[in-house]
Amino acid sequence: MGEFGQQMLPATSEYGSSSPGLGSLTPESSDADNFTGGRDNVVADPLLGGGNDYDDDDEEEEVYELSGGTPLGDRGGGGGGRRGAERSRDDFVYTAEEEQAVVRKLDRRLVLFVALLYMLSFLDRSNIGNAYVAGMDEDLLERTHTKDGGSGYYEWALTSFYVAYIAFEWMSLLWTRIPAHIYVSAIVLSWGVVASLQAVSTSYPVLIALRFLLGIGEAGFTGIPVYLSFFFKREELALRTAVFISAAPLATAFGSSLAWLILKLGENSPIAPWRLLFLLEGFPGVVAATVAFRVIPDSPAKASYLSRRERKIARARLSLDSGEKSHGPDDDSSGAGRRQVPWAAAAGAARREVLAVLADPVPWATALIFCLTNTAYASMPVFLPSVLAQMGHGPLAAQALAAPPHLVAFAAVLAAARWSDRSRSRAYPLAACALASSAGYAFLALSRGLNDALEGREGDGSSSSSSSGTEGGAGGGGSWRALLGAARYLAVYPATAGFFCVVVLNIAWNVNNARGAGGRAHGGAGFALMQVLGQCGPLVGTRLYPKGDGPWFTRGMTVCSVAMLAVAALALVLRVYLARANRRLVRGDMRGEGQGEEEEEGLVGQTPFN
Repeated sequence: MGEFGQQMLPATSEYGSSSPGLGSLTPESSDADNFTGGRDNVVADPLLGGGNDYDDDDEEEEVYELSGGTPLGDRGGGGGGRRGAERSRDDFVYTAEEEQAVVRKLDRRLVLFVALLYMLSFLDRSNIGNAYVAGMDEDLLERTHTKDGGSGYYEWALTSFYVAYIAFEWMSLLWTRIPAHIYVSAIVLSWGVVASLQAVSTSYPVLIALRFLLGIGEAGFTGIPVYLSFFFKREELALRTAVFISAAPLATAFGSSLAWLILKLGENSPIAPWRLLFLLEGFPGVVAATVAFRVIPDSPAKASYLSRRERKIARARLSLDSGEKSHGPDDDSSGAGRRQVPWAAAAGAARREVLAVLADPVPWATALIFCLTNTAYASMPVFLPSVLAQMGHGPLAAQALAAPPHLVAFAAVLAAARWSDRSRSRAYPLAACALASSAGYAFLALSRGLNDALEGREGDGSSSSSSSGTEGGAGGGGSWRALLGAARYLAVYPATAGFFCVVVLNIAWNVNNARGAGGRAHGGAGFALMQVLGQCGPLVGTRLYPKGDGPWFTRGMTVCSVAMLAVAALALVLRVYLARANRRLVRGDMRGEGQGEEEEEGLVGQTPFN
């Protein structure tokens, strides 16, 4: 790749091997680093200087400034210059091997720990489905002085979580205001305490109130992809996002296995198994909060496990990826300068960024994709045990059978993210995963009709056999019923894996495509829009599987199938829009007055991730 105009074109096959794997950036990936379009994780504070607790006596060396161009070898590209200097920022030079070492450390020490926290978060959110099958419903209905199984208390317990989750989505903006180690430890502690308190619920209204508080605690954690973008480049982000979000199906699989174990061992326990389940799965969050306070860095500059030089590399490589420039010591692109901006001016800038996001169709499109996907994402993990129970499996078998689909989803998420990063495309992998999910749901929705048709044929066969004095319809009927039951269970696998993959890719797409000079503020605003609109999906999803619709749940399966089909269509439409916008930018149709080429790229900033 040579000139910037060429780099703004949609991804081609030359990007196929450019994207690094988790913790293993390769020198070949440097071509991808040529892109310097606007990226939402171009955050001057705290990435590019200032706010560094280390080496205060050498602050000039710590603050990187670009005066004019960025000398990346001979052609401005990380891979096209000197062999001994894969990356360079003014007079600070480092090799690709050094960059690999930094990324590996961040992967091991940051990404995996964040994945653990998200696993605990999703476990506390979704284990109510396991508790429901473990006897919670009957116990709380009795304590609520009602035996009406169709009262909807359980659905309201699910919905109350998402009502709070939506109402407090604005907390994702606090990542830009509160140091990460304080913010993360506080919210993890809050949801760990509340999740544990669910074990002492005395009635459904109490549980509903606790679920609402749990939603408040977990709403603050939604900005994790924005936080990761402070440490990783654009082409690295989807895989890292996938690693922590893949903890969601892993959490569900672990929760189902643990629920099976608790039910098996707690049959004669003085504590109800569902109460023990909430307690054992909620308390680890309290422990994790104390660890988070010590190990979560506020920025690359404050990662204690990086050496002084590694912290420089971590910050410089992000500024090279963003193409951000500063023009002197007074430039506000440094974190210190950004902190000195008066509150009123910062509020005005944030307001302009929010208005820019609201006028941009791209974050709206990713928000709508997220909303539709969440209809399935928020419902299947909490309803799958009860759906399996309605298929005729006992409580123990339902808990055990709920785990394997989520283990497969865990592997599928990592594979889809790697495919997306290597191909530098979000739309095609996302659409493929959405179609797979839609197909799985479609089979589940049509299975009742298939069952009725087979029963009709069996009835005709039985009549013929009866009139001829022969027997044999029963054996054949049992065979196809077992086969249909197995097929229904197998259809859960693509349905579940598909929507988990879509969530990962869509979040990465949203974060990649944030635009504007505000960097982190804009990324936070676009991400908040996606979360607020996207979390409306669970308000529908948590009402899709009432007991009365069992055992087929045709309505819920149909809604989810159509939603995922619409997601695939939206992804392809958005790709067409981004490709056209980037081609117009290359031709100069969107070129603003007084802006350099790098700034113009920031006007669109999606390429090559479309």
